[in-house]
Amino acid sequence: MWVIGVRSTFQQPRRLQQQHFSSLDDKPQFPGASAEFIDKLEFIQPNVISGIPIYRVMDRQGQIINPSEDPHLPQEKVLKFYKSMTLLNTMDRILYESQRQKSGKKWSAAGVVSPQCHWIPIFSEKSILLLSGTIRNPGFLSFCFTVLGKLAFILCRCLTFKHDGCHRSRLHGYVQGVLMYRDYPLEQFMAQCYSNVNDLGKGRQMPVHYGCRERHFVTISSPLATQIPQAVGAAYAAKRANANRIVICYFGEGAASEGDAHAGFNFAATLECPIIFFCRNNGYAISTPTSEQYRGDGIAARGPGYGILSIRVDGNDVFAVYNATKEARRRAVAENQPFLIEAMTYRIGHHSTSDDSSAYRSVDEVNYWDKQDHPISRLRHYMQSHGWWDDEQEKAWRKQSRKKVMEAFEQAERKLKPNPKLLFSDVYQEMPAQLRKQQESLARHLQTYGEHYPLDHFEQ
Repeated sequence: MWVIGVRSTFQQPRRLQQQHFSSLDDKPQFPGASAEFIDKLEFIQPNVISGIPIYRVMDRQGQIINPSEDPHLPQEKVLKFYKSMTLLNTMDRILYESQRQKSGKKWSAAGVVSPQCHWIPIFSEKSILLLSGTIRNPGFLSFCFTVLGKLAFILCRCLTFKHDGCHRSRLHGYVQGVLMYRDYPLEQFMAQCYSNVNDLGKGRQMPVHYGCRERHFVTISSPLATQIPQAVGAAYAAKRANANRIVICYFGEGAASEGDAHAGFNFAATLECPIIFFCRNNGYAISTPTSEQYRGDGIAARGPGYGILSIRVDGNDVFAVYNATKEARRRAVAENQPFLIEAMTYRIGHHSTSDDSSAYRSVDEVNYWDKQDHPISRLRHYMQSHGWWDDEQEKAWRKQSRKKVMEAFEQAERKLKPNPKLLFSDVYQEMPAQLRKQQESLARHLQTYGEHYPLDHFEQ
């Protein structure tokens, strides 16, 4: 049976036992499976179970359903969590809108300003049409994506992790939420997006590809699922070193279709690695709905086939994700084994600024999730019912958070870009001859044709 309550246990996969061979024993002796013989031809149906249930703690009105599952987090943690969610939401909107604006166009921190100077809410139907048509060229930023609608599972995972836990993610793994909760400076977020001199990556990554060695966050990578086998390798190394640490790997349901996911799951199970596979299932892999991605019961259902303990949670419920991640972390460290958590949520925003989601889903669908089951509103209801938050505090915090983001935004915009010479550094300990030759070629080119490039925007 599938176990819903986190406090009881994850579903324990069956382990193959060493066989005691005997010529008189008619039981199966094959080393590759644990099973019994049958004498009737029968294929196993994919719908042999009705589906893995979705574990949750709160309902959509922020009320605790089962008091025994309430994590009883202190007020200051819940408030910090809420402020991190809303601050990230504000930063996302400002970055997204700034990318959509051509030079000289007006814009606001809550919507789009049309060429006729009319303010348009960013997720209205008219805004979607505008963004997919007349404003397509990059504005302040070359690229951006948001985590709108998926904030609960992004941030609450970090509540269960110490600062020495290793985090790996790809583009839509949403490490920025964990960084936000860990007080990663807004100035660093903006420096990375602007690729200025303060960017830790020295301007050599796409925008929104954050990373931080001090906080044990491996830089986000764009290739789909590439981080999954890498994360397993890191977890295996931690196990061999008896480091008492685990790795958490973030990916989406689309990445789970890649071969790297299969390899990573299988290696983690057979090598018994202390790792949490955290899959965000938001309904779409860019424009491909889940109905076209797989025929089985989502991603969590794959775990038992690999021998991995698995659970499915409500990704819009902060406490459900917290409980599941906390228990998975505890057991992964204590038992040296992998866990798979599938968080069900919904992507309210476009996949990125290169995407127009109105081409494959309706505005009504987006508005439903934005208004009826948003993780921010659910947590706000919870705080208000406890007397921790009110409308005046909400209004003041929204104003303050927007001001903080805009100050960091404007500061980053004024900074110079990194020196072009840094394009070739930090890959090899000793630069190979071929790469040095390319570096010298670029230097000669800029010396000859430098007036055709905005070199005054770069640090010399």
